Amino acid sequence: MKIFLSLCITLLGGAGQAFAAASGHGGGETAMSLTATSMGYISLAIFVLAYVLVIFEEKTHLRKSKPVMMAAGIIWILLALTYRMAGIPPEEAHNAIIHNITEYAELLLFLLVAMTYINSMEERNIFQALRSSLVSRGFSLRKIFWITGFLAFVISPVADNLTTALLMGAVVMAVAKDNKKFIALACINIVVGANAGGAFSPFGDITTLMVWQKGQATFVQFFFLFAPALLNWLIPAAIMSFFVSKEVPDALDEKVAMKFGARRIIVLFLMTIVTAVSFHNFLDLPPAAGMMLGLSYLGFFSYYIKRREQRAHEYDKPLGISINDQDDPFDIFKKVARAEWDTLLFFYGVILCVGGLSQFGYLALVSHQMYDGLGATYANVLVGVLSAIVDNIPVMFAVLTMDPSMSLGQWLLVTLTAGVGGSLLSIGSAAGVALMGTARGTYTFGAHLKWTPIVALGYAASIYCHLIINSRLF
Repeated sequence: MKIFLSLCITLLGGAGQAFAAASGHGGGETAMSLTATSMGYISLAIFVLAYVLVIFEEKTHLRKSKPVMMAAGIIWILLALTYRMAGIPPEEAHNAIIHNITEYAELLLFLLVAMTYINSMEERNIFQALRSSLVSRGFSLRKIFWITGFLAFVISPVADNLTTALLMGAVVMAVAKDNKKFIALACINIVVGANAGGAFSPFGDITTLMVWQKGQATFVQFFFLFAPALLNWLIPAAIMSFFVSKEVPDALDEKVAMKFGARRIIVLFLMTIVTAVSFHNFLDLPPAAGMMLGLSYLGFFSYYIKRREQRAHEYDKPLGISINDQDDPFDIFKKVARAEWDTLLFFYGVILCVGGLSQFGYLALVSHQMYDGLGATYANVLVGVLSAIVDNIPVMFAVLTMDPSMSLGQWLLVTLTAGVGGSLLSIGSAAGVALMGTARGTYTFGAHLKWTPIVALGYAASIYCHLIINSRLF
C-alpha cells in the first residue's frame, strides 16, 4: 500500500504543476485541465483494460462486472488523490461520486423490479407456455423465422431484449434441431428484432431507460421511433427470409400449462409500468419509485398465491434441504435473488467508470471532437457504430454525461442508433451474446458477420426514415 501511495504522489507531481496556472476550481476548467495529467492517462488505460476483459468474457469466463467494478474503484481513488494534490476541495470529488451513485441507484431499483416480474412470469410458466404453443403448431421453417422475429420485436418493448432473445432462440432450436443454417439465420433475425423493438420503448432497453430517466424525451415521444425501428428489423428480415427453406419439420408434442395467477401477474406488471410512467409524468418523481410501488403489488399477490396453493408459509427453506420447484412456495424474495446481478453490478462499474473519466475531462474532450467537429447527426450515427463494438450502455451513458446541446430529434436519433447499432455484430448487444452462448457453435460471430451488410441496410434505412418522418423534431 505504501508503494502504491508513493507511486501516486510521484505521478501527481506533474499534476500539481498542471493546476498551478488554474485560477479557479470551476467544474469545466478543472475537468479540462485534468486530461493531460499522468493520473488521467492511467485512469483511461485502466478503463480500456477493464473493457477489453469485458469483451473477451466468453473466452476468459471472467464475469463482466468484476473488471469494471475494480476499474471504477481505482479511477475514483486516482481522481480523489489528483484533486487533493491539485488543491481542489475534496468535496468536489465527494459530490461528483454521490451524483453518479444516485443515478445508478435509480437504474438499479428500476431494473430490479422489472427483472423480478420477468422471473415471476417465468416461474408461472408464461414463457414456457408460449414456447410450447409455437413448437407444437407444425409451422414451416420460414413461418417460424417470421413469427420468432416478429414476436422478438413486439415482446422486447415490454420485456428486456435479452429475455426475449433467449425465449425465441429456444423456440428456433427446438423446432430446427440440427439445421444449423436456419438456426444461424433465425438467431440473427431475433437479435435484430429484439434490439429494434427495444429502441422505441423506455422499457425495451437500458439505453432508452437512461434517456427517459434523464428527461431527454417523454414516455410518449419514444414512439416516434416505431416506424424507423420497424424498418430496421423488416428490411434485413425480408432479405434473409429468401434464404430460409419452406420445409415443414415434424411438430413437437409439447404442452405446458401456465400456473395459477400467471395472467394476473402480467396485468400487475402492466399496472407497474403505468405507475412508473405516472410518477414521472404527473408527480415529477423518479420512475424507480413508481416501480418499487409496483413491486409491492407483486408482493401482496405472492402472499395470495401461497395461501391459494396451500403451500408452506415459512419464510425460508431449512438450510441444506432441497425442495423441488413444484413444491417450492412462490416467494417474491427468491425472485429478487434470481435477478441478473452480474448485469446490475456491471452497470455500477460502467456508470462510475464513465463518471470518473468525465471528472477528468475526457468526455468533454470527446464531445467537442464529435459533436462540434462532426455535427450532431454524424456523431449520433457514429455512436450506433461504436455500440456494435463497445456495449451500448457505456456509450449512451457517456453521451448523456456529455449532455451535448441537441434537439429532441437528435436525442431520439442517438437513442435509435445506440439501440439498433448493436445488431451490426453478434457481440454488440446482450441479446447477441446470450444467443451465442445458447446456440454455441451454430450462431457465432462469423455467422453473424456474413450478414452484417444486410443488417447495415436496415440500420441506414432506419436512420433515413427517422430523419424524414420526424424532421419537425430537429
